Amino acid sequence: MTGAPALVAVAHGSRDPRAAATVSSLLEVVRERARGLDVPLDVRAAFLDHCAPSLPQALGVGSPAVVVPLLLTAAYHSKTDIPARLAAAAAARPGLNAVCADPLGPHRLLIAALERRLAETGTAVCDPAARAATGVVLAAAGSADPTANATIAALAARWQRERGWRAVLPAYASATGPRPAQAVAALRCSGGGPVVVATYLLAPGYFADKVRDAALGAGADAVSSVLGAAPEVADTVIERYRAALTAARHDDGPACPVAALG
Repeated sequence: MTGAPALVAVAHGSRDPRAAATVSSLLEVVRERARGLDVPLDVRAAFLDHCAPSLPQALGVGSPAVVVPLLLTAAYHSKTDIPARLAAAAAARPGLNAVCADPLGPHRLLIAALERRLAETGTAVCDPAARAATGVVLAAAGSADPTANATIAALAARWQRERGWRAVLPAYASATGPRPAQAVAALRCSGGGPVVVATYLLAPGYFADKVRDAALGAGADAVSSVLGAAPEVADTVIERYRAALTAARHDDGPACPVAALG
């Protein structure tokens, strides 16, 4: 392929085969929704752990690429791990032509994806009165990086403010609290109305199962599925790709540059 640099979407990777399958499905939607671009887009998957291809393998040799982290917050993997792997790849391959985009979240389209998944549970997301009576737990993986957790809290506050839910409480499956079950219990105690859990995870696996089991055990009325191959997620991938490409070509400083794209 000639023309646009490749889009290399790098995911965390998991031993759970559902995770890689979900990434594959998401990238197929990215390909479909990118057909409106000026030139065909070469979309490739890469994984940091447990799965192949690795990031260096997906980058290939010689062809320019934009690396898009399939991550919902900026934490260790986007701040340290991916830049280090790109730097090592550049050292091993002089002339490597790649830049790294920002992670997917936070982004306005991901709120729409969250509501899409809640609607699939029967939650009346399009009814203002129903939203005003419903408490939502925004359940994320959690991070040792406090700024990543603060990003989730800010997203929860924005979602409540802009869409008029009774409350949106952040919760975390690991590293920090409150846990999803605690947030469900807090919403149960704070007033009547349904309590639903919005799963802010990209792919199924250990954390998604943990969130679902704990939330239902605490009395949640519904737990949404992971964001997965929602069209809004695919559009976010494309937006991050285009923003990084524009920044690199105008020397505006991509998130983690390896070499400027021509």
